[in-house]
Amino acid sequence: MAPRAFWKGYLKLSLVTCPVAMSPAISQEDKVRFRTLNGKTGNPVVSRYVDAVTGKEVSEDDEVKGYPRGEDDYVMLEDDEIEAVALESTRTIDIETFVPRETIEWIWYDSPHFLVPNDTVGEEAFSVIREAMASTGTVGISRLVLYRRERAVMLEPRGKGIVLWTLRYGDEVRNEAEYFSDLNQAKPDTKALALVKTLIKERTKAWDPKMVDDPVQAKLLDIIAAKKKGRKRPAARKAQPKTSGNVINIMDALRKSIKAEGKGK
Repeated sequence: MAPRAFWKGYLKLSLVTCPVAMSPAISQEDKVRFRTLNGKTGNPVVSRYVDAVTGKEVSEDDEVKGYPRGEDDYVMLEDDEIEAVALESTRTIDIETFVPRETIEWIWYDSPHFLVPNDTVGEEAFSVIREAMASTGTVGISRLVLYRRERAVMLEPRGKGIVLWTLRYGDEVRNEAEYFSDLNQAKPDTKALALVKTLIKERTKAWDPKMVDDPVQAKLLDIIAAKKKGRKRPAARKAQPKTSGNVINIMDALRKSIKAEGKGK
C-alpha cells in the first residue's frame, strides 16, 4: 500500500487547475536506528542545551537563534522574526515556466516526490499537463513552500504520474570550474583507453536496484538478531591490507585486470 500523502493542494497551469496529492519518493523508515543508552544502567540518555559559559541548563523558552557577527558576538533573532519572512503556502503548484528537460543538470536535484491527481474529476487536467510535458521534452518550474522553506521545484512527467523534485538553492551549488579547471587536459594514451573500454564492456550489466543495497545495514540486523537469541557476537572485522605506495605501470595493471576478468568467467 502506498504511504499516505503528506501534502495536498492544487496543480495549476494558466486557467487549468486540478487537485493533487504528494508523497516523498524516498524513505528512511527501514533504516536501523539506535538510541544512546547509559552503558551502566541500560537507561536511555536525553540531551539538553547547556550554556557554554555558565554551564547551566537552558530552558526551551530561553532558546533563540543567533547569527555570528564576530567572536563570541551574535545577532539574536526570535522565532516570530524568522517566521515573519517565510512565505505563506498557497497550496498551489503554479507552473509559470517550462525548460528543456536536459538543460537542468543533476547537481540541482534535491529530493524527489510523487505527485498524483487527488480526485477523478481532476485526472483529465492532470494527464493533459503531464502528457504535454512528455511530448515536448520539457519540465515545469514552479515555487512551493515545503519543509518550512520556499523552494524552487521541477515537475517531471514519469509514467502515469509526475515526479516533483525540490531543487537546490543557488548558493548551495558550487562551481565545478573551481575544481576541474586546473586538471591536465592531455589526451589519454590510445592503448590504455582501449584496455579500459574492454574492462568496461566486461563489467557492463543491466541496472538492478540490488546494486545499491546497504550491506552494513544487513550486517547490523544480523548482529541484532543474534543478540536477541543470545548468540555470540560475530568475529571482529579483519584489518584491510595496506596498499603499496609504489607507482605501477598503468598498461601492466590494465593487462592484468583484463586477464583476471577472463579467468573470472
